[in-house]
Amino acid sequence: MTTVVDDRAVGRMPWPTTALAAAERAFQLLACEPRPLALDCRGLPHLPQREVPLGKLRDLMVCDETSPQARDAVWRRLVPLARSGDPEWRVAVVGMALPGLRRMAGLLARGWHGDSCDRDSEMISGFLDRLADLDLSHDRIAGKLVDAGARAVKDAMQREASAPTIAVHATWSLPPRPPADHPEWVLVRAVAAGVLSPEDWYLISRTRLEDETVQAVAGRLGVSAAVAGAWRRQAEQKLVTAIAGGELDRVSIIEAAARTTRMRARRRRLALRAIGATRARSTAGAPAAA
Repeated sequence: MTTVVDDRAVGRMPWPTTALAAAERAFQLLACEPRPLALDCRGLPHLPQREVPLGKLRDLMVCDETSPQARDAVWRRLVPLARSGDPEWRVAVVGMALPGLRRMAGLLARGWHGDSCDRDSEMISGFLDRLADLDLSHDRIAGKLVDAGARAVKDAMQREASAPTIAVHATWSLPPRPPADHPEWVLVRAVAAGVLSPEDWYLISRTRLEDETVQAVAGRLGVSAAVAGAWRRQAEQKLVTAIAGGELDRVSIIEAAARTTRMRARRRRLALRAIGATRARSTAGAPAAA
């Protein structure tokens, strides 16, 4: 039975400290009422022939009655959506795989001697890396993605075990690690940290990562190409300064995507209210029917 989660209740909860728990919270934000993210399951075997909210779909995917063929059919639709570059669907595929990821994390816990936060992060990173090039014509898609996450954890364990131990008699500070993520996640981190605005993110991602022309994106933003070019240069300079200063290191990928999702949801709600208000004024001003 699917639990309906109110987005206001989810938003009031403290943000989790581990990557898998954060992924679950982000998934809840995507799957909660009143407008949960849904997958069109029409044409897929043994599934409801309609758009199915992701929370309900995940419940169906772990049911014994759901065949492996149906599970693979769902993943063949989920993976291309995640590969499209939309942060919501990147978070969604991690959330859909969380039952398997959690089970695998539990199996690996005994051999992991570091922080569980690092283990979870390695697992999600391995999962997302494999997501980019997995052959969808084969079966057991979700299992192979979870296996890739497990391999990433085992590789990290091997690196830790083989690293030489050096005894020193002094301490010093190390510079913060740069956010070595895919460029799209660096941009999402920057939006979550308040370095870039959503419009900055849209302009940079579309023209730098999606190979769209500045002229085309400028038209959608309602500015000239010259203004958009100057705008992009200024936004990119802010991004470079933030990365060099370590401002993005403290924002996790999942937290960044979740914050962006909440921001988009708020903007959609405001837009719907504006449309409703406009319609109400139009109806009020219209002459009564004879």
